[in-house]
Amino acid sequence: MMTNLFSVFDPSTSILNLSLNWMSTFLGLMIIPYMYWLLPSRFSYLWFNILFTLHKEFKTLLGPNSLQGSTFIFINLFSMILFNNFLGLFPYIFTSTSHLTMTLTLALPLWLSFMIYGWINHTQHMFAHLVPQGTPPILMPFMVCIETVSNVIRPGTLAVRLAANMIAGHLLLTLLGNTGPSMTLSLLSILIIGQLLLLTLESAVAIIQSYVFAILSTLYSSEVN
Repeated sequence: MMTNLFSVFDPSTSILNLSLNWMSTFLGLMIIPYMYWLLPSRFSYLWFNILFTLHKEFKTLLGPNSLQGSTFIFINLFSMILFNNFLGLFPYIFTSTSHLTMTLTLALPLWLSFMIYGWINHTQHMFAHLVPQGTPPILMPFMVCIETVSNVIRPGTLAVRLAANMIAGHLLLTLLGNTGPSMTLSLLSILIIGQLLLLTLESAVAIIQSYVFAILSTLYSSEVN
């Protein structure tokens, strides 16, 4: 019996005290690489078109002064989160992106590296960001405090947004699924249709959240240049 509603999402499969649930993060490695050495297929053309579109969008956001190949880290980030989100929709596969352990590990080093790079190489530019243009002098101390707080909580908001959105849909699917055995046949058919609609919604959320995470990381990076 569950002691906590959220315990269904806990990493529980282990051998020799090693949590095997987190191995689901690497399942994407078994899916992606075949397109790089097999003959091109429709799926690989579609995937390359998506990546090329993302590359152009990230390049626009980063600006002309960005380093060559700087978009690749954000494209890889998008791909990794997208595959992990989708893998979590399959039965009995652990959703790693629904845990802050995973999302904070992605968000915090990225934000920290941007901050260190910005404050070392563009100190005046970073100070200028703390006071928005056109702020009255009397409000400047308050704006510095507000901008500092909003800057410091960025990795937390990135991590919590992804984890909360992923766990919310899974929790709803789990709750509705647990009511199935006690339902009549007519209500069960309605439940199955509802679950399929929710699963479609979760697929859209999986794409949107990976895109939001990558695009916000790109925006944070463009601010320090």
